[in-house]
Amino acid sequence: MDYFNNFLWGAFPWLAIAAFFVGIFWRWRTDQFGWTTHSSQIYESKLLRLSSPLFHWGMVFVVIGHLMGLAFPKSWTRAVGISDHAYHLLATIPGSIAAVAVILGFLGLLYRRIVNRSVFLSTSSSDKVMYFFLALALLSGTIATFSTQVFGGPQGYDYRETISPWLRQLLIFNIHPEWMADVPWQFKVHVLCGFTIIAVWPFTRLVHAFSAPVGYVTRPYVVYRSRDQRTTDMRSHTAWEPVRSHRAQLDANETPAHGA
Repeated sequence: MDYFNNFLWGAFPWLAIAAFFVGIFWRWRTDQFGWTTHSSQIYESKLLRLSSPLFHWGMVFVVIGHLMGLAFPKSWTRAVGISDHAYHLLATIPGSIAAVAVILGFLGLLYRRIVNRSVFLSTSSSDKVMYFFLALALLSGTIATFSTQVFGGPQGYDYRETISPWLRQLLIFNIHPEWMADVPWQFKVHVLCGFTIIAVWPFTRLVHAFSAPVGYVTRPYVVYRSRDQRTTDMRSHTAWEPVRSHRAQLDANETPAHGA
């Protein structure tokens, strides 16, 4: 049993991290043209216009919540005057709202991909693998949040005493599998699903997260100008026009004759 726990909470996370970095390097070297979202907006846009922002903006707040809970020790929040109860409310209420937004957006994207035949036919095998593991990660995280934090009592489960220090020490090669022994099963499943999605990340369309259009805000202006009505149409080729006299020139030449 100790070997199994050592693998789950010591070896497996680092295998997932190694697969992530090796996969990112391999994907960048061999498949830069495939480094994209493989957008299917051309096939359907109404559901995508609603579900995609709901999912992505929800994920932004979910990631922020995870960073706050896992990266910052409890002593730091206490040092700035945030009590444990206040932190619990600050993490649980916005986190629950973000979780609901992510789930609704994900269900909309999944429904669109299954029901719309054109979108379904454009779904690759890697997309199906990605949707499966992403669904497990989102579902396990939502179950863990609502079962232990929302309905788990006034203080919920204090993961900053177990999961957070375990992860921080894991990342500096100081592995303590025993710190995960008493963690609720909901969080254990979510942690394993999270590292699994990290492992398969480079081999799916999720790599587009590292191609955010950050440079868009600093790009040069695109200069547009309206067509001047006084200019000649660019599509007309005067060199091929038939030779003829202009009406204005004829009128000018006829004026002295009438005067005489």
